[in-house]
Amino acid sequence: MAINPNIFAFFGTDEGVVKEAATRLSEKIAPSDREFGLEIINGGADNAEHAVQIVSRTIEAIQTLPFFGGDKLVWLQGVNFFADNQTGKAESTLAAVERLVDLLSSHLPPDVRVILSAGAVDKRRAFFKALKKCAKVEIYDKLETSKAGWEANMMSHVSDRAKALGLEFERGALERFVLLVGSDTRVIDSELEKIFLYTGGRPVREDEIGRIVSVSHAGVIFEIGDTIAKRDLPRSLTLIDEQLRRGESAIGILLASIVPKIRGLLHARDLVENRGIRERYYDGFKKALARLPESETAHILKNKEGAINAYPLFLATQGSSRFSVGELQTALEACLEANLRLVTTALDHRLVLHQLVTRILTRPS
Repeated sequence: MAINPNIFAFFGTDEGVVKEAATRLSEKIAPSDREFGLEIINGGADNAEHAVQIVSRTIEAIQTLPFFGGDKLVWLQGVNFFADNQTGKAESTLAAVERLVDLLSSHLPPDVRVILSAGAVDKRRAFFKALKKCAKVEIYDKLETSKAGWEANMMSHVSDRAKALGLEFERGALERFVLLVGSDTRVIDSELEKIFLYTGGRPVREDEIGRIVSVSHAGVIFEIGDTIAKRDLPRSLTLIDEQLRRGESAIGILLASIVPKIRGLLHARDLVENRGIRERYYDGFKKALARLPESETAHILKNKEGAINAYPLFLATQGSSRFSVGELQTALEACLEANLRLVTTALDHRLVLHQLVTRILTRPS
Protein backbone atom coordinates (compact mmCIF):
# COMPACT_ATOMS: atom_id res chain seq x y z
CA MET A 1 0.00 0.00 0.00
CA ALA A 2 1.41 3.39 -1.01
CA ILE A 3 1.45 6.33 1.39
CA ASN A 4 -1.36 8.79 0.71
CA PRO A 5 0.17 12.29 0.32
CA ASN A 6 -2.97 13.80 1.91
CA ILE A 7 -2.61 12.06 5.30
CA PHE A 8 -0.20 13.32 7.97
CA ALA A 9 0.38 12.10 11.53
CA PHE A 10 2.46 13.76 14.25
CA PHE A 11 3.07 11.77 17.43
CA GLY A 12 5.47 11.91 20.36
CA THR A 13 5.99 12.53 24.05
CA ASP A 14 7.42 15.99 23.34
CA GLU A 15 3.94 17.40 22.90
CA GLY A 16 5.13 20.96 22.40
CA VAL A 17 7.10 20.03 19.28
CA VAL A 18 4.27 17.77 18.06
CA LYS A 19 1.76 20.62 18.23
CA GLU A 20 4.25 23.04 16.67
CA ALA A 21 4.92 20.74 13.70
CA ALA A 22 1.23 19.99 13.12
CA THR A 23 0.29 23.68 13.40
CA ARG A 24 2.97 24.67 10.92
CA LEU A 25 1.69 22.11 8.41
CA SER A 26 -1.96 23.05 8.91
CA GLU A 27 -1.17 26.70 8.15
CA LYS A 28 0.60 25.60 4.99
CA ILE A 29 -2.02 23.24 3.54
CA ALA A 30 -5.29 24.67 4.88
CA PRO A 31 -7.78 25.74 2.17
CA SER A 32 -8.14 29.46 1.53
CA ASP A 33 -11.77 29.22 2.64
CA ARG A 34 -11.03 28.26 6.23
CA GLU A 35 -14.54 28.91 7.48
CA PHE A 36 -15.91 25.95 5.53
CA GLY A 37 -12.74 24.13 4.49
CA LEU A 38 -10.97 23.67 7.84
CA GLU A 39 -12.35 21.55 10.69
CA ILE A 40 -10.37 21.06 13.90
CA ILE A 41 -11.51 18.38 16.34
CA ASN A 42 -10.26 18.15 19.92
CA GLY A 43 -9.00 14.61 20.56
CA GLY A 44 -8.91 14.78 24.35
CA ALA A 45 -11.31 12.05 25.56
CA ASP A 46 -12.57 11.68 29.12
CA ASN A 47 -13.40 7.99 28.69
CA ALA A 48 -13.92 5.30 26.05
CA GLU A 49 -17.44 6.47 25.19
CA HIS A 50 -16.14 9.97 24.60
CA ALA A 51 -13.30 8.60 22.44
CA VAL A 52 -15.82 6.78 20.23
CA GLN A 53 -17.79 10.03 19.83
CA ILE A 54 -14.62 11.91 18.84
CA VAL A 55 -13.69 9.30 16.23
CA SER A 56 -17.25 9.27 14.84
CA ARG A 57 -17.18 13.06 14.52
CA THR A 58 -13.82 12.85 12.74
CA ILE A 59 -15.11 10.27 10.26
CA GLU A 60 -18.19 12.41 9.62
CA ALA A 61 -16.01 15.48 9.04
CA ILE A 62 -13.86 13.59 6.53
CA GLN A 63 -16.88 12.33 4.61
CA THR A 64 -18.71 15.69 4.59
CA LEU A 65 -17.41 17.94 1.82
CA PRO A 66 -17.67 21.75 2.01
CA PHE A 67 -21.06 23.15 1.02
CA PHE A 68 -19.54 25.23 -1.79
CA GLY A 69 -17.11 22.54 -2.88
CA GLY A 70 -13.31 22.75 -2.92
CA ASP A 71 -10.63 21.23 -0.70
CA LYS A 72 -11.02 20.42 2.97
CA LEU A 73 -8.61 19.88 5.87
CA VAL A 74 -9.62 17.86 8.93
CA TRP A 75 -7.28 18.04 11.92
CA LEU A 76 -7.84 15.65 14.83
CA GLN A 77 -5.53 17.22 17.42
CA GLY A 78 -4.30 16.36 20.89
CA VAL A 79 -5.50 12.75 20.82
CA ASN A 80 -5.01 11.00 24.17
CA PHE A 81 -6.51 7.60 23.36
CA PHE A 82 -3.78 6.35 21.01
CA ALA A 83 -1.63 5.68 24.08
CA ASP A 84 -1.34 2.59 26.26
CA ASN A 85 -3.94 3.74 28.80
CA GLN A 86 -7.35 2.62 30.02
CA THR A 87 -9.31 4.63 27.45
CA GLY A 88 -7.01 3.61 24.61
CA LYS A 89 -7.20 -0.11 25.47
CA ALA A 90 -11.01 -0.24 25.66
CA GLU A 91 -12.59 -2.52 23.03
CA SER A 92 -14.99 0.20 21.87
CA THR A 93 -12.09 2.65 21.41
CA LEU A 94 -10.02 0.12 19.45
CA ALA A 95 -12.96 -0.66 17.18
CA ALA A 96 -13.61 3.04 16.52
CA VAL A 97 -9.96 3.76 15.75
CA GLU A 98 -9.90 0.77 13.40
CA ARG A 99 -12.84 2.26 11.46
CA LEU A 100 -10.96 5.56 11.17
CA VAL A 101 -7.79 3.91 9.89
CA ASP A 102 -9.81 1.83 7.42
CA LEU A 103 -11.35 5.03 6.05
CA LEU A 104 -7.93 6.65 5.73
CA SER A 105 -6.41 3.57 4.12
CA SER A 106 -8.99 2.95 1.42
CA HIS A 107 -11.80 5.47 1.24
CA LEU A 108 -10.41 8.96 1.79
CA PRO A 109 -12.10 11.47 -0.56
CA PRO A 110 -9.51 12.90 -2.98
CA ASP A 111 -10.21 16.54 -2.01
CA VAL A 112 -9.73 15.95 1.73
CA ARG A 113 -6.49 16.21 3.70
CA VAL A 114 -6.19 14.81 7.23
CA ILE A 115 -3.82 15.63 10.09
CA LEU A 116 -3.65 13.52 13.24
CA SER A 117 -1.63 14.74 16.22
CA ALA A 118 -1.17 13.02 19.57
CA GLY A 119 1.22 12.72 22.48
CA ALA A 120 2.22 9.24 23.57
CA VAL A 121 1.19 6.53 21.11
CA ASP A 122 1.29 2.76 21.54
CA LYS A 123 3.47 1.68 18.61
CA ARG A 124 2.57 -1.98 19.18
CA ARG A 125 -1.04 -1.49 18.13
CA ALA A 126 -2.38 -2.62 14.77
CA PHE A 127 -3.80 0.83 14.03
CA PHE A 128 -0.34 2.44 14.30
CA LYS A 129 1.23 -0.14 12.00
CA ALA A 130 -1.60 0.30 9.50
CA LEU A 131 -1.34 4.09 9.71
CA LYS A 132 2.37 4.00 8.91
CA LYS A 133 1.49 2.29 5.62
CA CYS A 134 -0.92 4.98 4.47
CA ALA A 135 0.26 8.21 6.12
CA LYS A 136 3.38 10.28 6.50
CA VAL A 137 4.17 9.72 10.19
CA GLU A 138 6.58 11.90 12.20
CA ILE A 139 7.61 11.04 15.77
CA TYR A 140 8.85 13.66 18.26
CA ASP A 141 9.78 12.02 21.55
CA LYS A 142 11.50 13.78 24.42
CA LEU A 143 15.11 12.86 24.98
CA GLU A 144 15.43 10.29 27.75
CA THR A 145 17.40 11.93 30.52
CA SER A 146 18.62 8.51 31.66
CA LYS A 147 20.60 8.03 28.46
CA ALA A 148 24.24 9.03 28.23
CA GLY A 149 24.85 12.21 26.29
CA TRP A 150 21.31 13.59 26.52
CA GLU A 151 22.63 16.86 27.95
CA ALA A 152 24.78 17.67 24.92
CA ASN A 153 21.94 16.90 22.49
CA MET A 154 19.49 18.96 24.54
CA MET A 155 21.90 21.91 24.74
CA SER A 156 21.99 22.03 20.95
CA HIS A 157 18.17 21.91 20.85
CA VAL A 158 17.82 24.66 23.48
CA SER A 159 20.47 26.81 21.80
CA ASP A 160 18.57 26.73 18.48
CA ARG A 161 15.29 27.72 20.15
CA ALA A 162 17.02 30.47 22.14
CA LYS A 163 18.56 31.93 18.98
CA ALA A 164 15.11 32.09 17.38
CA LEU A 165 14.13 34.38 20.27
CA GLY A 166 17.31 36.42 20.00
CA LEU A 167 18.53 35.09 23.36
CA GLU A 168 22.15 34.21 24.15
CA PHE A 169 23.75 32.36 27.06
CA GLU A 170 27.05 33.21 28.67
CA ARG A 171 29.48 30.39 29.49
CA GLY A 172 27.95 27.84 31.86
CA ALA A 173 24.45 29.32 31.68
CA LEU A 174 23.18 27.01 28.93
CA GLU A 175 24.39 23.91 30.77
CA ARG A 176 22.69 24.97 34.00
CA PHE A 177 19.47 25.80 32.15
CA VAL A 178 19.28 22.33 30.57
CA LEU A 179 20.01 20.50 33.82
CA LEU A 180 17.39 22.50 35.73
CA VAL A 181 14.59 22.45 33.14
CA GLY A 182 14.85 19.01 31.52
CA SER A 183 13.72 17.87 28.08
CA ASP A 184 10.09 19.04 27.65
CA THR A 185 10.06 21.57 24.81
CA ARG A 186 6.91 23.34 26.04
CA VAL A 187 8.58 23.98 29.40
CA ILE A 188 11.83 24.99 27.68
CA ASP A 189 10.06 27.55 25.48
CA SER A 190 8.17 28.99 28.44
CA GLU A 191 11.36 29.39 30.47
CA LEU A 192 13.28 30.88 27.53
CA GLU A 193 10.58 33.52 27.05
CA LYS A 194 10.72 34.30 30.77
CA ILE A 195 14.51 34.75 30.60
CA PHE A 196 14.23 36.95 27.51
CA LEU A 197 11.75 39.23 29.27
CA TYR A 198 13.99 39.37 32.33
CA THR A 199 17.20 40.16 30.44
CA GLY A 200 15.71 42.36 27.75
CA GLY A 201 17.72 40.46 25.15
CA ARG A 202 21.19 40.72 26.72
CA PRO A 203 23.15 37.46 27.28
CA VAL A 204 21.98 35.65 30.42
CA ARG A 205 24.55 34.79 33.08
CA GLU A 206 24.90 31.43 34.83
CA ASP A 207 24.13 32.90 38.26
CA GLU A 208 20.83 34.31 36.95
CA ILE A 209 19.48 30.96 35.74
CA GLY A 210 18.71 29.67 39.24
CA ARG A 211 16.84 32.86 40.13
CA ILE A 212 14.71 32.97 36.98
CA VAL A 213 14.02 29.40 35.96
CA SER A 214 11.31 27.21 37.50
CA VAL A 215 13.16 24.04 38.46
CA SER A 216 11.80 20.65 37.39
CA HIS A 217 11.91 17.63 39.68
CA ALA A 218 15.04 16.40 37.90
CA GLY A 219 16.40 19.92 38.19
CA VAL A 220 15.98 19.94 41.96
CA ILE A 221 17.93 16.68 42.16
CA PHE A 222 20.73 18.32 40.17
CA GLU A 223 20.53 21.52 42.22
CA ILE A 224 20.98 19.70 45.54
CA GLY A 225 24.01 17.92 44.15
CA ASP A 226 25.36 21.16 42.70
CA THR A 227 25.16 22.99 46.03
CA ILE A 228 27.02 20.09 47.64
CA ALA A 229 29.74 20.34 44.98
CA LYS A 230 30.01 24.06 45.76
CA ARG A 231 30.15 23.35 49.53
CA ASP A 232 27.16 25.67 49.98
CA LEU A 233 25.73 24.29 53.22
CA PRO A 234 22.87 26.80 53.78
CA ARG A 235 21.52 26.34 50.24
CA SER A 236 21.84 22.55 50.46
CA LEU A 237 19.80 22.46 53.67
CA THR A 238 17.16 24.78 52.21
CA LEU A 239 16.71 22.62 49.10
CA ILE A 240 16.50 19.44 51.16
CA ASP A 241 13.80 20.99 53.35
CA GLU A 242 11.86 22.14 50.29
CA GLN A 243 11.88 18.61 48.87
CA LEU A 244 10.82 17.06 52.16
CA ARG A 245 7.89 19.51 52.38
CA ARG A 246 6.84 18.47 48.88
CA GLY A 247 6.61 14.86 50.00
CA GLU A 248 9.94 13.58 48.66
CA SER A 249 11.34 10.78 50.82
CA ALA A 250 14.60 11.28 52.66
CA ILE A 251 16.00 8.04 51.26
CA GLY A 252 15.09 9.25 47.76
CA ILE A 253 16.99 12.51 48.28
CA LEU A 254 19.98 10.60 49.63
CA LEU A 255 20.16 8.05 46.81
CA ALA A 256 19.18 10.33 43.92
CA SER A 257 21.01 13.54 44.84
CA ILE A 258 23.68 13.15 47.49
CA VAL A 259 25.26 9.74 46.87
CA PRO A 260 25.62 10.16 43.06
CA LYS A 261 27.18 13.60 43.53
CA ILE A 262 29.73 12.41 46.10
CA ARG A 263 30.57 9.37 43.99
CA GLY A 264 30.89 11.57 40.89
CA LEU A 265 33.18 14.02 42.68
CA LEU A 266 35.37 11.13 43.84
CA HIS A 267 35.62 9.73 40.31
CA ALA A 268 36.37 13.24 39.04
CA ARG A 269 39.22 13.70 41.53
CA ASP A 270 40.63 10.38 40.36
CA LEU A 271 40.44 11.44 36.71
CA VAL A 272 42.15 14.76 37.44
CA GLU A 273 44.85 13.58 39.85
CA ASN A 274 45.62 10.08 38.60
CA ARG A 275 44.60 10.13 34.91
CA GLY A 276 45.66 13.67 34.09
CA ILE A 277 42.32 14.72 32.57
CA ARG A 278 42.05 18.46 33.10
CA GLU A 279 40.04 19.50 30.02
CA ARG A 280 38.08 22.73 30.46
CA TYR A 281 35.64 22.02 27.62
CA TYR A 282 33.24 19.11 27.37
CA ASP A 283 34.21 17.85 23.91
CA GLY A 284 37.86 17.60 24.94
CA PHE A 285 36.94 15.91 28.21
CA LYS A 286 34.75 13.35 26.45
CA LYS A 287 37.52 12.46 23.99
CA ALA A 288 40.09 12.17 26.77
CA LEU A 289 37.77 9.91 28.76
CA ALA A 290 37.17 7.71 25.72
CA ARG A 291 40.92 7.24 25.27
CA LEU A 292 41.29 5.65 28.71
CA PRO A 293 41.54 1.86 28.71
CA GLU A 294 38.55 -0.07 30.04
CA SER A 295 40.53 -1.17 33.09
CA GLU A 296 40.84 2.45 34.24
CA THR A 297 37.10 3.22 34.01
CA ALA A 298 35.67 -0.15 35.13
CA HIS A 299 34.83 1.27 38.57
CA ILE A 300 32.69 4.09 37.12
CA LEU A 301 28.96 3.33 36.97
CA LYS A 302 27.55 2.76 33.49
CA ASN A 303 24.04 3.35 32.19
CA LYS A 304 21.81 0.58 30.85
CA GLU A 305 23.48 0.86 27.44
CA GLY A 306 26.83 0.13 29.09
CA ALA A 307 28.24 3.62 28.48
CA ILE A 308 29.65 6.18 30.90
CA ASN A 309 27.49 9.28 31.24
CA ALA A 310 30.34 11.71 30.61
CA TYR A 311 28.61 15.03 31.15
CA PRO A 312 27.94 14.77 34.91
CA LEU A 313 31.55 13.62 35.32
CA PHE A 314 32.72 16.65 33.35
CA LEU A 315 30.73 18.96 35.61
CA ALA A 316 32.15 17.20 38.65
CA THR A 317 35.72 17.82 37.52
CA GLN A 318 34.98 21.54 37.46
CA GLY A 319 34.20 21.57 41.19
CA SER A 320 36.04 18.56 42.58
CA SER A 321 39.03 20.68 43.64
CA ARG A 322 36.96 21.89 46.61
CA PHE A 323 37.36 18.43 48.18
CA SER A 324 40.27 16.14 48.88
CA VAL A 325 40.11 12.46 47.99
CA GLY A 326 40.09 11.65 51.71
CA GLU A 327 37.14 13.95 52.35
CA LEU A 328 35.14 12.33 49.54
CA GLN A 329 35.92 8.82 50.75
CA THR A 330 34.80 9.80 54.25
CA ALA A 331 31.67 11.39 52.75
CA LEU A 332 30.72 8.13 51.01
CA GLU A 333 31.12 6.27 54.30
CA ALA A 334 28.89 8.89 55.95
CA CYS A 335 26.26 8.34 53.23
CA LEU A 336 26.23 4.61 53.98
CA GLU A 337 25.82 5.33 57.69
CA ALA A 338 22.96 7.76 56.98
CA ASN A 339 21.28 5.18 54.74
CA LEU A 340 21.33 2.66 57.58
CA ARG A 341 19.98 5.23 60.04
CA LEU A 342 17.11 6.10 57.69
CA VAL A 343 15.98 2.50 57.17
CA THR A 344 16.73 0.92 60.56
CA THR A 345 16.03 3.62 63.17
CA ALA A 346 13.18 5.93 64.13
CA LEU A 347 15.36 9.04 63.97
CA ASP A 348 13.84 12.14 62.37
CA HIS A 349 14.67 11.90 58.66
CA ARG A 350 15.21 15.61 58.28
CA LEU A 351 17.71 15.55 61.12
CA VAL A 352 19.60 12.62 59.56
CA LEU A 353 19.98 14.43 56.23
CA HIS A 354 20.93 17.72 57.88
CA GLN A 355 23.60 15.99 59.96
CA LEU A 356 24.93 14.16 56.90
CA VAL A 357 25.22 17.24 54.69
CA THR A 358 26.75 19.28 57.50
CA ARG A 359 29.30 16.55 58.09
CA ILE A 360 30.17 16.40 54.37
CA LEU A 361 30.44 20.14 53.77
CA THR A 362 32.07 21.38 56.95
CA ARG A 363 35.78 21.80 56.30
CA PRO A 364 38.07 19.96 58.71
CA SER A 365 39.75 22.20 61.26
